[in-house]
Amino acid sequence: MSKFEELRRELVSRLREEGVIRSKLVEEAMLAVPRELFVPPELRSYAYEDHPLPIGFGQTISAPHMVALMTEELNVEPGHRVLEVGTGSGYQAAILAYIVSKDPRGRVYTIERIPQLAHQALRNILSTKNPRITNFVTIFVGDGSKGLERYAPFDRIIVTAAAPRIPQALVEQLAPGGRMVIPVGSRWEQVLCIVDKDREGRIKVRYSIPCIFVPLVGENGWRENELGIT
Repeated sequence: MSKFEELRRELVSRLREEGVIRSKLVEEAMLAVPRELFVPPELRSYAYEDHPLPIGFGQTISAPHMVALMTEELNVEPGHRVLEVGTGSGYQAAILAYIVSKDPRGRVYTIERIPQLAHQALRNILSTKNPRITNFVTIFVGDGSKGLERYAPFDRIIVTAAAPRIPQALVEQLAPGGRMVIPVGSRWEQVLCIVDKDREGRIKVRYSIPCIFVPLVGENGWRENELGIT
């Protein structure tokens, strides 16, 4: 067993003991996806420390406990069609792909606004050399706050950037019976929201834990001028 494999097992075991990881599906995915492949080479020695790491362009890879918690809250199942808004390093997409790929109908569509990060995420995903991951993720470049209407509806939507409000476009792209997990709040403090759409299309929002994410930039998120981005 390599050093990284040992560290990965230790981290997953700790998250399970702490109650962050609750399901076998999430545990298997966290064990199967090598996080060290999704962080910059100079930071790989920190890959299994439980905190965010910078990946360039002012973005981060989320802490492992947050990835596990959001995946658990999403309640994703084999065969689901999932939209991820905010590809980043590609790590969250890889975790989701490993789960949905247990049924060949599953697919993860992920959208990133920064082209360089999207290209790096693709390289990261391909570097896993795991068909359970590489064959089940499609990456797009664009404004994720508008979703991906041409591939809707989605059984699950996960947003890995903070929105000032729940984007109506994403709600509309959620399938009946679907769920979305999204951090919502101010620029520097948010709460994780779980948005459920019932079979009749009615929406129910449940509030989970406080959190801090990078901003969701786009038409239905934060505007660049509000953030001082030029």
